[in-house]
Amino acid sequence: MGLRIQPDSLGMMKKNKARIVVMTCYDYPTALLQDAVGVDVVFVGDSVGQNVLGYQGPKEVTMADMLHHARAVRRGVTDALLMVDLPYGSYQTPEMAVENGRQLVDVGAEVVKLEGGREVMAQVAALVGANIPVVGHIGYTPQTRTGQRPLYGDRADEAVGVLEDALALEAVGALAVVLECIPERVAEVVTEHVSIPTIGIGAGRICDGQVLVVNDLLGVNSDSFRFVKQYANLKEVMHTAFSNYRADVKEGRFPGEGHRFLMKNKELGAFKEQVENIVQVSRG
Repeated sequence: MGLRIQPDSLGMMKKNKARIVVMTCYDYPTALLQDAVGVDVVFVGDSVGQNVLGYQGPKEVTMADMLHHARAVRRGVTDALLMVDLPYGSYQTPEMAVENGRQLVDVGAEVVKLEGGREVMAQVAALVGANIPVVGHIGYTPQTRTGQRPLYGDRADEAVGVLEDALALEAVGALAVVLECIPERVAEVVTEHVSIPTIGIGAGRICDGQVLVVNDLLGVNSDSFRFVKQYANLKEVMHTAFSNYRADVKEGRFPGEGHRFLMKNKELGAFKEQVENIVQVSRG
């Protein structure tokens, strides 16, 4: 076990120029593995909807979904900081944000994340006031994004808005801010001008940390985004394993001799002596 990551550890990591490693996680066995290799923040994202639950988008994800997966991941995390998304529609008012944030904390979340900048300042302030650490999420925001552009902040007025959003989140006490799909130079400016850590996803090399969706990293998803680095092709490995298992069962190769349990001849004989009587009684 390493040193337990605390919410205030992230600010110290930025100060010490130590990169912050964040990865999404949706289940207990994956949490065990991520924690074991020293991931700093294990993140139960609302991307669970598309990656695990088969939803079409993040707007379908409910509080019940997030609570269920947060409980599972919590059981596998020992050293990492556990962050959980507030799903779409769960923080429309400061009161809702606190009520639902407390539900996530009750199942083990140490930090909650929500989307938005200046428009959610009241919600962030309310959560911070209730002693619930908060991470913001600006730039490309999947819960509310409209249109087909894969990038946000590549226009001057948008870039200004990203910086203003980051400064607003900092001012009301956000612990950190996720920057999604914005130009690297914009992320660099934001990172230099806020005291809180920036966590990039599609925001280039200059952020204080990085986050990736675990299914993208492992090559489970068919679609690959420009900002994703695939570290394994688990889809191919799983396809081969499933195909080989099917073939072995169909052809009678599995189970094999080494996969069976044995019984002493004396016990087997005693059992067989009773078979006919048991069957006759059963059939009346």
